[in-house]
Amino acid sequence: MSQAKRGEIVVLRHGQTEWSRSGQHTGVTDLPLLPEGEEKARSLGPRLADRRFAEVWTSPLERARRTAELAGLTATGVDPDLVELDYGGYEGRTTAEISEELGREWSVWRDPIVPGDTPGETLGQVAERVDRVLDRARARLDDGDVALVAHGHVLRVLTARWLGLGPEAGALLALPAGAYGVLGHEHARPVLSGWGL
Repeated sequence: MSQAKRGEIVVLRHGQTEWSRSGQHTGVTDLPLLPEGEEKARSLGPRLADRRFAEVWTSPLERARRTAELAGLTATGVDPDLVELDYGGYEGRTTAEISEELGREWSVWRDPIVPGDTPGETLGQVAERVDRVLDRARARLDDGDVALVAHGHVLRVLTARWLGLGPEAGALLALPAGAYGVLGHEHARPVLSGWGL
């Protein structure tokens, strides 16, 4: 007896912005897409057109919502749990700048985000958010695919959690601006079906 194929989760990072191009950490600052970011988002439309989406959820930030629109995806919901990491006082700064200030190599995947006056989120807090998203998405996969249109770091943590890994494993999952990945199943196990597409 054959079993109906379950849907997949498509994680789509927003197109290029000024700060994603320069490597500045962009959490809650709501920057628009650059023209090349808009073009990249449009180019995804034909690649996603054959999918039957039961849900399309976006981050509340404009760059994610606009990417979904340009890719031909009709958002069925805006999910605040898909917002990018809160970088606290490191918002708008590059890893190189932060490392120079600290006098050692800093990594969002290993180090606290600004201890002190302007703390950001911990990876554990982000994992709690994306675990909620995954619980909601899993409940819809019998009805089709689920698209999650959001940001680089939050989607990398989400993918690590899908695979049953700790949030710091997102360090291994670079996802360029305007690219997407596919989270599926093989023999009922969560797997990474495609990445950086």
